[in-house]
Amino acid sequence: MEIKLSQCFIAVDDHDRALAFYRDALGLEVRNDVAFEGMRWVTVGSPAQPDVEIVLEPPAANPNAAPADRQAMAELLAKGMLRGVIFSTDDVDAAFERIRAAGGEVLQEPADQPYGVRDCAFRDPAGNMLRINQPRALG
Repeated sequence: MEIKLSQCFIAVDDHDRALAFYRDALGLEVRNDVAFEGMRWVTVGSPAQPDVEIVLEPPAANPNAAPADRQAMAELLAKGMLRGVIFSTDDVDAAFERIRAAGGEVLQEPADQPYGVRDCAFRDPAGNMLRINQPRALG
């Protein structure tokens, strides 16, 4: 039996701003952008990984969530307290420059880490932390 990742979710508070960042700054392709049960179903993904999608969803997307729960999720998102994602690349310095030039909020410039990667970090427009890493040759 084989199990593979199909989709992961990133909370966003504005689909249009999120699309501009993930599509234009990161270079991901838009896979879906449709109305779904009173909400918007938006997925993006890397052209190099056609079978993996990132769903850009509003915080507390559950239509049955209590207003207090929706507010709590929105506050956590605004503080950057929800989990982010880690992308990999073969050229972290070029990715950093592309994302910074597109207006990405820099959290960390490219740096060699002791655990074998060179990485950098950004916040997306909703406040999520994204790391971009490149494996380093150790030795």
